[in-house]
Amino acid sequence: MTIHSVVIQKLLTTNAHIGRQVATHHFKQFTYGFRNRQSIIDSDKTLICLRNALNFLSCLSRDPSSSFLFINTNPLFQPIIDEMTSRVTSLIPERASSLWKMRGFLTNSCSPKKFRSRHKKLVFAPTKMPDCVVIFDTERKSSVFLEAERLGIPIVALVDSSMPWEYYKKVTYPIPANDSVQFVYLICNMITKCLMLEKKKDGAKGPGKKATIKDQVESTSESEGSASDEVLVVPYENLAPMSCDVAESKQLLDKLVVVKYNGALGKNMGFGGPKSLIEVKNGSTPLDLIVNQIQSLNSKYGCNIPLLLMNPKNTHNDIVKALEKYSTLDVDIHPFEQGEHTQHESFVTEGCEDKWQSSKHGAHFLSLMNSGTLDVLLAQGKEYALVVNPDNVAGVVDPKILNHLAQNSIEYCSEVTPTTSNGLINFMASSLQGMFKLEDFTSDHSEKSVKGFKFIDTRSLWLNLKAIKRLVDTSALNLDNLSTLKLFENSIGISIPQSRFLPLNCTSDLFLLQSDLYSFTEGMFVRNDARVSPSDPSIALGPEFEKISDFKRRFETIPSIVKLDSLEVNGDVWFGADIVLKGKVVIDASPGLTLRIPGGVVLEDEEINDPTDI
Repeated sequence: MTIHSVVIQKLLTTNAHIGRQVATHHFKQFTYGFRNRQSIIDSDKTLICLRNALNFLSCLSRDPSSSFLFINTNPLFQPIIDEMTSRVTSLIPERASSLWKMRGFLTNSCSPKKFRSRHKKLVFAPTKMPDCVVIFDTERKSSVFLEAERLGIPIVALVDSSMPWEYYKKVTYPIPANDSVQFVYLICNMITKCLMLEKKKDGAKGPGKKATIKDQVESTSESEGSASDEVLVVPYENLAPMSCDVAESKQLLDKLVVVKYNGALGKNMGFGGPKSLIEVKNGSTPLDLIVNQIQSLNSKYGCNIPLLLMNPKNTHNDIVKALEKYSTLDVDIHPFEQGEHTQHESFVTEGCEDKWQSSKHGAHFLSLMNSGTLDVLLAQGKEYALVVNPDNVAGVVDPKILNHLAQNSIEYCSEVTPTTSNGLINFMASSLQGMFKLEDFTSDHSEKSVKGFKFIDTRSLWLNLKAIKRLVDTSALNLDNLSTLKLFENSIGISIPQSRFLPLNCTSDLFLLQSDLYSFTEGMFVRNDARVSPSDPSIALGPEFEKISDFKRRFETIPSIVKLDSLEVNGDVWFGADIVLKGKVVIDASPGLTLRIPGGVVLEDEEINDPTDI
């Protein structure tokens, strides 16, 4: 019998696998199913989460100044917790003031803590904020979750199948299990042994304060010096092709998970829902494209690539309703609703409801990973995550990029695109030989903002989940900035083709997507081979085309633009069917004048101001 089997049997004897009669949607990732009307918790996943929680407590205990706060109101658990704290303090005296059992409020800790009377002294709270809160009876301590989150204190907690999402998402290290007395005794015993083991290791290495995890990361970043301010950019054309062996490709794709944030709204285009539900081509939406592409990969290679959808509260119901049509597809889709506090933290510009949702998708990814999802994904054998920019319609899985990451042990990869087509051809011949400073990158792809920069950061990220696990406990990790790459052992940028970066921010972008310049096959946009120029034409539609409804009414069909360099349209202009645009075309209708472009005409290097110019 293996050690793993012995540990699982030990868990089963504590009845940790017996859940409640209900299982919330977010908890189903930890369950096998139902038996005798009770949910059955997967003991393997309980063991994984328990191991991660104990590892966190062990790492935290390496700092002698760290403190722990144990929250409990269940009288059945209290003797067990008392025994644990007394044993730890007797064997590790310096921990006597760092282990607290409390039934009060954290946010009242700034108030007076000690009151003396003639006969006794009352102590109401710790003398300082704890570094970690351990909660045993979660269903009775809802206020503690709110306080700990407000103060930024990590939470280790037992969670059961009926725990509401609004409290579950606040737990940093969830332990899915039935909170039986036997299981609580097992946890307390393991916490005691972990603290004693760390004390023994510290004693063997001699006196002196050990560095915390955050200190280690910061010192590593500082030691890298100026080299960390540069990033290697690899052209997409230089990547090795995917293996022709189907079994090998399946094994690689089975390690991938796709994460997409659906918070970007289309209100600036007159669309009331998320951009993921805007029809961009032949009735298909961006959500349709990525689902169909994953379905195609699953069918072709026999793999299982899950799709995690992070939805803010104002778009969650629309996304869930749209997912109903995918019920027959072979795609594992998991929608997650983000809390209102996440929206508030991510708000960028007052009055601009479309910007905050897309600007912090990396932070939302980290919040999802902190909720316990990371541990589950690692348990399922997932090693890489593609975090898709919500504004990028063409952001889908590319097996060629994934293969490059696996072959070269890349932990962090950002998809970038040159600001000029000339840079795409010649940048590897530059004096830096593919190494570029972080100052050469910008995430603003507007024409006015890219001046002075060499690359646009598309904010589509490829991440190694094991590396994320290594860094997720530190506050230094922030996925919304390219400078984050200095925290990873091996990080690069990949200069992708234009067809992998097609943002959807206005109807001018929609015009480009619906034209004959692009088609899509198996969920991926394919550029028309007849297009000679490596860059897309510049499209500028006036305010009369700003709303999607007006945009559709003013075009009978989208003109052919394969040979177009630029198009500028202003005023009350209407387009007929089967129009061909070439070169540089400017159409400017004078105020009060309605200008109709007849169907079937070919406009090449034209400037049109009235009907006589056609």
